[in-house]
Amino acid sequence: MRCRLYGASLLAIAVACSARGQVAPSHGIEEVVVTAQKRSEKLQKVPMSVQVLDGKKLEQLQITEFQDYIKYLPSVTAQTLGPNQTTIYMRGISSGDNANHSGPLPTVGTYFDEFPTTTIGGNLDIHIYDTARIEALPGPQGTLFGASSESGTLRVISNPPNPSKFEAGYELQGNSVEHGGLGGVAEGFVNIPITDKIAVRLVGFDQHDAGFIDNIPGTRSFDLATETGTVTTGSVNNAAYAKKGYNPYDSFGGRGAIRFELPDDWTVTPSVILQDQHANGAFFYAPSEGKLDVQQFGPDTYQDKWVQAGVTVQGKVGDFDLTYAGGYFVRDDISKADYTDYTIQYESYGSGANWLNSNGQILPRPQQEIYGKDHFTKESNELRIASPQSDRLRFIFGLFQEIQTHRILQDYQIAGFDPYYAVPGWANTIWLTDQLRTDRDEALFGELSYDILPNLTLLAGVRPYWYDNSLKGFFGYSANYDALTGFFPGMGPDSSRCLAGQSYADDPCVDLNKTVSGSGETHKINLTYKIDSQRLVYFTYSTGYRPGGINRNAAYPPYQADSLTNYELGFKSTWLDQRLLFNVALYNEDWTNFQYSFLGANSLTVIENAPAANIKGAEIESQVRATDDLTFTAGATLTDAKLTENYCGSTDAGALISTCTGSFANGNDGAAAGTQLPYTPSFKGNVTARYTFDIMDWSAFVEGSGVLQTRTQVGLRDADKLSLGSMPSYGIADFSAGVSRDRLSFSIFVKNAFNALGQENRFVACGSCSTVYVYPVQPLTVGFKLAQRF
Repeated sequence: MRCRLYGASLLAIAVACSARGQVAPSHGIEEVVVTAQKRSEKLQKVPMSVQVLDGKKLEQLQITEFQDYIKYLPSVTAQTLGPNQTTIYMRGISSGDNANHSGPLPTVGTYFDEFPTTTIGGNLDIHIYDTARIEALPGPQGTLFGASSESGTLRVISNPPNPSKFEAGYELQGNSVEHGGLGGVAEGFVNIPITDKIAVRLVGFDQHDAGFIDNIPGTRSFDLATETGTVTTGSVNNAAYAKKGYNPYDSFGGRGAIRFELPDDWTVTPSVILQDQHANGAFFYAPSEGKLDVQQFGPDTYQDKWVQAGVTVQGKVGDFDLTYAGGYFVRDDISKADYTDYTIQYESYGSGANWLNSNGQILPRPQQEIYGKDHFTKESNELRIASPQSDRLRFIFGLFQEIQTHRILQDYQIAGFDPYYAVPGWANTIWLTDQLRTDRDEALFGELSYDILPNLTLLAGVRPYWYDNSLKGFFGYSANYDALTGFFPGMGPDSSRCLAGQSYADDPCVDLNKTVSGSGETHKINLTYKIDSQRLVYFTYSTGYRPGGINRNAAYPPYQADSLTNYELGFKSTWLDQRLLFNVALYNEDWTNFQYSFLGANSLTVIENAPAANIKGAEIESQVRATDDLTFTAGATLTDAKLTENYCGSTDAGALISTCTGSFANGNDGAAAGTQLPYTPSFKGNVTARYTFDIMDWSAFVEGSGVLQTRTQVGLRDADKLSLGSMPSYGIADFSAGVSRDRLSFSIFVKNAFNALGQENRFVACGSCSTVYVYPVQPLTVGFKLAQRF
């Protein structure tokens, strides 16, 4: 007989069912094993806040990509510029960086298995299938994960090869998007034991997402401001690009790993994962044009190809566990973007006076397009040793080394542009950025734990680090066009702006070659008290950092490393024979000397160290297995993230201005103390209910989820908030239902069931542009999924 109590609270249901003797430990909430501390541990035994979506949860929530799972990680928010162009934030550690290629490193580190994959300009949107779990580790992870894990770490962990049995499966999905078209996913995996000590695991997928933004027909004129008045030089229409469902997205790829089990408990696991992702059109709309409508006048395309290869070696040296992880990562992005807004805006200022053709006549269509290429590489090596987890005094020590390179090419073109004004050697190019960025990191790390009493443990950790970052190449106009950057007028490559005797790629000269180095330490102290086998409390003091870097604008000095100090008090517990789980973490974080990037003079990105911010908050997680068939899961984060000092901007020499002038409300370039940090909702939470039952010989389920996020700001400076506005609160509801039998399952699902027009980002095309664009959440999506396991 099933236990059912209608009209009762969740806790009352669980208590009553337990009293009736129908709750057995084996029917409680399933335990999850994580590696948040680089050891395999049960989640409820780890004295830190960890938000986890395990493999079963990923399947139940119909998760295939980043935008699917970020909803269910309450401490994680993001600033998106489209697929694979998303900057991740945790616990409100965000200054609203413009995510520029020459900007600061991210504050959140990302990993695939043992390998770091953090890059500027967007996290990897790893396809989620045959995935063991996703771990979000909010708070500084500087001791074990180092640079760019200042505010937290996000890890995607795959299922490893298994020599003990053959496994295989496939999933087919079809869906329809409101205001768009049809999409679908085909994916499959196979695990093949070759011997009882060797196994191969292969995964492949192909995904198509329908577009839902309409590029509506339109015409724009080019009105050139002159000394005698305004002259209309011509116009442009978008007939060649106007279409419904302007932004389809396609992604395909796979991964493979082979596991060798060697004598004496040693294993070697080479692995590789690759993806090729194509996006067409714009993933934003202009509210001034209409709901999910935009007017784009040139090509908007984006291709992201990347490969992560690595090898993990694990074994025993005496009683100690030794792990080596070495990885090599390559990523290539190729993009084309319409830049008509910029052209039209700056013509009205008279900035287009030199937009001439080869006959000296003003171009009828001085329309700009941006052609971009980014080539990333990353080499990483980590070696660590850990003593037995059962020892009273235990440790983990390691070494880490990483070198990242980023070849940056941004080619701003105008068709028919006069070669006299073009960047030398680059036809039709009005502005060129061609640079090589190199970031080097080295570190030692260690954590030492001691059981003062059987139920009281003290942990102390430290990570000394060293970094060396450089930026070299060319950026700017030609000598004949403008003196602000690039060459001096008429002086050519021998001018003082160009560095004598230096060259890079096929640049006309090298006008940038800077290096910055630094070192420091991060620390961690944790005290854990186990109340009993099901409950513990902990206190943590921890710090994180981001390396300093280069300002390519010569007027600004290098920016320095910033740091985050975290004080955290947590409680983790299970109750009622593991029918009820409740965890809470309270934190107070000080973000000092934080790196802030923005568009300065001549629309060049500037990075400076702003004063300080304080972030207070709470993370709450609960699960209730009310009956054997009814489960509730909920999570929430409450955040109060604010500046603690006035931010007044900086001088041309890069020095912070100590006293703000003018009214912040009137668009001052600074921000007052008490300003809310951008992309940080005061509340983000989710709740899921799942009910299982039998239909004849089939197992069935129904499930519903709700996500709520409150209002967020887009910019830090008051001028940005005036021009961009804020993103309102929104809620999303997802539903699914399905049946399964004999490892065959069929389900239907509805995402964003009430078609909420939530906003994920807002931007303008240039510093003086007035049209605000919005990145929305995906509209109502209805679909089905067929899956089978063997």
